[in-house]
Amino acid sequence: MVNAIVQGILLGGLYALFAAGLSLIFGVMRIVNLAHGDLAVLAGFLAYVLVDSVGFTPFLTLLVVVPVMGIIGYALQRGVLNFTLGSGELPPLLATFGIAVVLQNVLQETFSADSRGLDAGRIEDSSISLGGEVAIGWLPLVTLLIGVAVIAGLSLMLDRTQLGRAFRAASDDAEAATIVGIDQRKLYGFATAIALATVGVAGVLLGIRTTFGPFSGGSQLIFAFEAVIIGGLGNLWGTLVGGIVLGVVIDLLGRYVGAIGSTMKLPVALLLILMFLLVRPGGLFGRVAVRRV
Repeated sequence: MVNAIVQGILLGGLYALFAAGLSLIFGVMRIVNLAHGDLAVLAGFLAYVLVDSVGFTPFLTLLVVVPVMGIIGYALQRGVLNFTLGSGELPPLLATFGIAVVLQNVLQETFSADSRGLDAGRIEDSSISLGGEVAIGWLPLVTLLIGVAVIAGLSLMLDRTQLGRAFRAASDDAEAATIVGIDQRKLYGFATAIALATVGVAGVLLGIRTTFGPFSGGSQLIFAFEAVIIGGLGNLWGTLVGGIVLGVVIDLLGRYVGAIGSTMKLPVALLLILMFLLVRPGGLFGRVAVRRV
């Protein structure tokens, strides 16, 4: 049981890293990015190309993948998503869904439907023994630490920098932010660039931890969205807690409810999360809006 909880916490670090960018975009622009998982897969394939063609190590590819994903995020926001803002909730959803479909098909045409992976060497098999059956793998531990560092960096940026204050102002009252001279469309471009930079980190770590293919983005989106919902929409530290809760639940299911079959683990996890939301609809750290009649 102790080992299962420890491994679940480590797995939660990856889920939190995936969810950080999703939480940031929602917190600033109130947009649910349905292409989030597919953009992470794109980052994984970019890292794969650098490893296969240039000879980079997987971790070294972060120096290229992260800024490239940031540029892609800025371009997508300024070139596509900005035109859907202010028209209700449906246009951004349709736009990001369209981006996801395009990415899946482009990746399949370019790389085929075969799964790929990134070999990071000995770190994948090395672990720290804590006695008994409890051991901490170096790769999951590094992933968790990176996830915590990314979320801490985003939180400091939002709290301590002028850009972060502009993000919070636009999120709280977009009209007032415009009145004081904040260019929302440019600001949203920066927010999406930062969010997709974190997605780039998550995509590379995903490729190191497991295999991925052109259509792997859907499941990653589900895990990221669940972590955001559990923690509370727009709350970065809540996203970290939500990712850890999700990781522990899934790991416990995998170890102790194996009789249900591997294909049923995700539906059971979704059911447990649904039960959680019935008790706490706003998530652990979210605020529930009460409508009075």
